[in-house]
Amino acid sequence: MSVTMESCNCVEPPWPADELLMKYQYISDFFIALAYFSIPLELIYFVKKSAVFPYRWVLVQFGAFIVLCGATHLINLWTFGMHSRTVAVVMTTAKVLTAVVSCATALMLVHIIPDLLSVKTREIFLKNKAAELDREMGLIRTQEETGRHVRMLTHEIRSTLDRHTILKTTLVELGRTLALEECALWMPTRTGLELQLSYTLRHQNPVEFTVPIQLPVINQVISTNRAVKISPNCPVARLRPLAGKYMPGEVVAVRVPLLHLSNFHINDWPELSTKRYALMVLMLPSDSARQWHGHELELVEVVADQVAVALSHAAILEESMRARDLLMEQNVALDRARREAETAIRARNDFLAVMNHEMRTPMHAIIALSSLLQETELTPEQRLMVETILKSGNLLATLINDVLDLSRLEDGSFQLEIRTFNLHALFRELLNLIKPIASVKKLSVLLSLAPDLPEYAVGDEKRLMQIILNVVGNAVKFTKEGSISITAFIEKSESLRDPRAPEFFPVPSDSHFYLRVHVKDSGSGITPQDIPKLFTKFAQSQSLATRNSGGSGLGLAICKRFVNLMEGHIWIESEGLGKGCTAIFIVKLGIPERVNESKLPFVPKVPTIHGRTNFPGLKVLVMDDNGVNRTVTKELLVHLGCDVTTVSSGDECLQVVSQEHKVVFMDISVPGNTDRVTKENCLRLGMDGVILKPVSVDKMRSVLSELLDQQVVFGAQ
Repeated sequence: MSVTMESCNCVEPPWPADELLMKYQYISDFFIALAYFSIPLELIYFVKKSAVFPYRWVLVQFGAFIVLCGATHLINLWTFGMHSRTVAVVMTTAKVLTAVVSCATALMLVHIIPDLLSVKTREIFLKNKAAELDREMGLIRTQEETGRHVRMLTHEIRSTLDRHTILKTTLVELGRTLALEECALWMPTRTGLELQLSYTLRHQNPVEFTVPIQLPVINQVISTNRAVKISPNCPVARLRPLAGKYMPGEVVAVRVPLLHLSNFHINDWPELSTKRYALMVLMLPSDSARQWHGHELELVEVVADQVAVALSHAAILEESMRARDLLMEQNVALDRARREAETAIRARNDFLAVMNHEMRTPMHAIIALSSLLQETELTPEQRLMVETILKSGNLLATLINDVLDLSRLEDGSFQLEIRTFNLHALFRELLNLIKPIASVKKLSVLLSLAPDLPEYAVGDEKRLMQIILNVVGNAVKFTKEGSISITAFIEKSESLRDPRAPEFFPVPSDSHFYLRVHVKDSGSGITPQDIPKLFTKFAQSQSLATRNSGGSGLGLAICKRFVNLMEGHIWIESEGLGKGCTAIFIVKLGIPERVNESKLPFVPKVPTIHGRTNFPGLKVLVMDDNGVNRTVTKELLVHLGCDVTTVSSGDECLQVVSQEHKVVFMDISVPGNTDRVTKENCLRLGMDGVILKPVSVDKMRSVLSELLDQQVVFGAQ
């Protein structure tokens, strides 16, 4: 027995074994070993199948530990009986390895357990987050549902711009969406001091009672843009009578900004007044535990803003429609006034066209016969009377021409006749016309042309001559003694702008230049306050000299319009009464590309003693439907030595006219046509010239001389 003890190296002394106990231990160790060996197989299967388990190496340690434990129990099967030293060594080695692995596993678990606990914590955290996410998703779904209702409601209220439809639709949609018992809208009265119950959900025609706008509950709601819970017993919340013992539901109110219509302008965006609000009141069902939720209040606030926008649009539309109606009324009135003005203009033009012909007819007789009488033997007193008649007749003829010119200038039918002309010759012609008149008053007339002034220019020669004649004629008229100087030069570009005429905006160019003319006299002068009146039609200076000099007050008014048509500027300078005047004007003239003097239009010359004075034997045919005119024109021509035949109609003219007739005068009256249009039509039909009545002896002599010498007369006034 002692040998056996030494061979097994047992710590405790052996004791006799009970056969039955040994049998049970043997069986138990076998099953323990079997279990220990099967558990690692299960762990290996778990590790292989699990791809996310973070502690695989721990499972490997557990597996080794269990295998070793199973090995020790398996070895124990050989230690119940007699066993060799080899078995003891194996048993010892297995237990040492089991101890090492067990300790290593225990120590490792000390470090792993906190991680395992943190995994549990993360799991709880993730669960909480998942629950919170669920709540947020529920809130998002609620908000989406709210947004859907808002979009539907917005679409409904914006599909119309009728104020009543917008408000009624809002109440109906809110009542359906939020399951309200009642919903109402309080609108401000015209005075703005009260709120009036205007719309309710359950009543088509609510009782229109009012509450003061200064109530504390109303001020509380209006002071914020958020929905505010109010007491069901306050005046604006008493929308329905309480029946029985039912408790009223919760009530909220929100303000609705209204457009202040007095700030509306057609050309500007309207302003939202901060002092005018409507009040929207919403009530939950009575005797209900339901309360207002945050998303419902947000829905109410958003809807209130959308209603405000829709009402603003409706107000803008209403104002726009009112403005449109007013504008249409104004347009109708303007159109009616335009038609009346056009009718008046046509009537005026027709009247002037008729008067143009009818007034020239007697004037022709007066001036023609006076000029004939002037060339007879007369006493000094008779000659003075004839000259007075002739002068007055010429003045009246000038007035007729001025009135017609002014009429065409004002209705826009006047057009400049642009052509190339000799500018120097125009000023020489002016001097020849003015000198005889000035010499009567013993006035000296001086003409100064700048050396660089072009000889030829492009413009309306006739109207430029008319402007200069008017201005110089005024200088002669208002000067009793002294001199008149006429200066013409090219205006420099740096001095073109005149602060007195901001609308005059000259543009220098190589294709044109600006002619500046000064007409200075030593006459009666004019006061500064009378200068602006000079260019007003039918206005005259109140100075004595002006009143005594006569005149229609049209000359300078027409000159100003002619100057404006020539893109120029005209003004008068004077230091006062008795100190003379200086008339200055600037006109725009073109520079001709190539000048062929032979093709330039004819400039009427003053009759001189070198021209032909009589035309003996010249056969002339005169056609005029007016007997007086026929006689007067015949007398003029007979006086000049012509052989004259007269007819009264075109048919008779065609029957009488022959090759022997060198000149044919035909009276033409074309209603509605201006002198320029009549002249253009006549020249286009092949006529050689046009003479405007009245015609004097000198004028007839000049026309016949030009016609026979040059075979053409472009026009004679």
